[in-house]
Amino acid sequence: MSNLFSMFLKLEGRRCLVVGAGKVGEPKIASLIDTGARIHVVAPEAAAAVHAWARAGKITLELRAFSAKDLDGTFLAVVATASFALNESIYLEAQRRGVLCNVVDVPQFCDFYYPAVVRRGDLQIAVSTGGQSPSLAQKIRQQLERQFGPAYEQWVAELGETRKLVLASDLSSERKRELLHSLASREALDAALAEESEKNEFSKNDRRVTA
Repeated sequence: MSNLFSMFLKLEGRRCLVVGAGKVGEPKIASLIDTGARIHVVAPEAAAAVHAWARAGKITLELRAFSAKDLDGTFLAVVATASFALNESIYLEAQRRGVLCNVVDVPQFCDFYYPAVVRRGDLQIAVSTGGQSPSLAQKIRQQLERQFGPAYEQWVAELGETRKLVLASDLSSERKRELLHSLASREALDAALAEESEKNEFSKNDRRVTA
């Protein structure tokens, strides 16, 4: 097997098809909602959450069987049905049309895999075993969640704002590069996390006093 190419993909404005809206399909739909993709779901039946997303205008939902024309104009397809034969036929049709496709839990019918992801705001750390062991990927994700705590979200946001200021300054390219590297250093991180910890502790104490 050739090596996988790791990347983070922009889906905003692109049509994404999900076939299946039950227990397996629901979390796959959920993972697409915040990407800004145009999500079209086709399934004979749908979970309550999927109906709610449709009512809220977050997705379009058609309660019917899959048709090959559903792939028209589609950039990416996720297939989550209980029928192996249907899953295979959708994957082969997607291949014929050049549509990226993932048949959930069937690695041989996948152009891409869902990684286990740690999210801390704009910081995302993705782990994949190439479909060999999702359980291992989840265990590693749990370890990373402990290592990269919630405070990273604020620190990364502050780094982004500071980076804009540095890049807009009159400093030399070399000096800008040095400064940006120093801001992302372990020392800067420890200082930022310590400051965040102090803020949280102060907030707790303040709540105790006001109570």
